[in-house]
Amino acid sequence: MHVLDITMYYAAEGGGISSYLNAKANWLARHGHVRHTILSSSVKPCSLTPSVIALPGIALPGINGYRLPRSLRAPARIVQRCRPDLLEVGDAGPCALAALHARRRLPVPLVGFYHSDLHALVGQRFGPRAAAAAGAYLRHVYTQFDLVLAPSKLMVHRLNQLGVAGAVHQPLGVDTDIFSPARRDAGLRRRLGLADATRLLVYAGRFTPQKKLGVLIEAVRRLGPPYHLLLIGGGGALPASPNSTILPFERDPARLARLLGGCDLLTHPGDGETFGLIALEAMACGLPVLGTGGGVAELIDAGTGLVVRPDSAASLGEGVAALFGTDMARLGANARHKACAQFDWNRIMPQLMERYTALLGARRRAEPDPQGCLVD
Repeated sequence: MHVLDITMYYAAEGGGISSYLNAKANWLARHGHVRHTILSSSVKPCSLTPSVIALPGIALPGINGYRLPRSLRAPARIVQRCRPDLLEVGDAGPCALAALHARRRLPVPLVGFYHSDLHALVGQRFGPRAAAAAGAYLRHVYTQFDLVLAPSKLMVHRLNQLGVAGAVHQPLGVDTDIFSPARRDAGLRRRLGLADATRLLVYAGRFTPQKKLGVLIEAVRRLGPPYHLLLIGGGGALPASPNSTILPFERDPARLARLLGGCDLLTHPGDGETFGLIALEAMACGLPVLGTGGGVAELIDAGTGLVVRPDSAASLGEGVAALFGTDMARLGANARHKACAQFDWNRIMPQLMERYTALLGARRRAEPDPQGCLVD
């Protein structure tokens, strides 16, 4: 079987979709029975391997450094040349249209993974009329797919509301060997110039308005000592604060795991995540999680963290203080157990492969036999 993934959201600089596709590539390579290819308009030449193909792309403002495919025909031609048995599309934009164009000549099962909430993003930037148009577009595109996956129950519900019926919940996963308490950087506070008794919070990801980091920074400022916030990532400028330290984006998962493990609590103030992979990575490192909603909230329960009201520095601060008033070591152990038991890639990837196999089997059964009759 040859599985081909196409998306504008795969890039060496990281992100949840890149982590998912890299994990898929590594898992399939280890198991050796599925060929895997990634097509992306956002990869740099230095990132290319025989299984990663760059599409001609163009940079546009406002899409976090990702690049749109220059045309639909070029990706469609490359897809046809690769001749996959199954095609998965990781964004609902030009790559989805290119995949539909390619399938006119290459009739293979088509999977759409709704990683990024296009409907919400368009609404936030351009208002309700544009959001309605985005919803109509999503219905038009995804009704032509054989299977639509969503990483959280919230996104399944959102798609159903938009008229995309039959979307399936397919969570993402985590490498629990890489993201492990065993990689904890015990000297992190010392390296950051902080006292040993510092209560160290961490956020890791893009610095964009949707992440609402200003609210988190204000919450930690209000808390004051001994609380300190470590922000790992890049993007927009952040408010200066004596209670926070900024480190650059960490591309290497093992080094990110060391940093996460050296902290006490992952804090995620954004409530618009479709899944929240960084929360799961922190849980695998043995950290409780404080979230405000979105897909992150589905990963948290009373034994692994806390969900508080979004858009409120007061609520975030109260949540942080409340968690530090509990048995943090127990919460961290629970978080690690949940990540291993439910979200290890060795559990998630077989789920995905079963979905692929079912699609391919259904396609074969529906194909006409040489006498012109359906196999069924």
